[in-house]
Amino acid sequence: MLDFLANTLLWWHWIIFGLILLILEIFTGTFIMLGLGIGATIVGVADLILILSLNKELLTWSIISIITITLLFKYFKNNSPKDKSGQSDYAIGIKGIVEEPIDANGRGKVKFNIPILGNTIWHATAKEDIPILTKVKIVNVKG
Repeated sequence: MLDFLANTLLWWHWIIFGLILLILEIFTGTFIMLGLGIGATIVGVADLILILSLNKELLTWSIISIITITLLFKYFKNNSPKDKSGQSDYAIGIKGIVEEPIDANGRGKVKFNIPILGNTIWHATAKEDIPILTKVKIVNVKG
């Protein structure tokens, strides 16, 4: 099998394989296929210039893919948002005042001094009765 591949695998096969992997990345979003695709495309270009053996092609592809995937993960890990603004749980700990009484296991309304996801008044639930004008704090977010 390896003899067959060594004799028939050409530089443009690597580039096509790399492009297919890059297209598959669109459907996965994991950056794994992106790293593998970049590695395969680079091997295709290198094979065009240097005419590598199959063993060197596979070794080069493995090394470049591992380096690329590692760099992608490090880059996107370091560039992830530092604050949770816009995420549902970023508001945990924010204090507000009850505007509409909250019945035990029921629903009421709470007003906040700062907008949370664009609104200052939100529906709230509680495990116990909470009267109007009571100061409350967000401890959990659902939805």
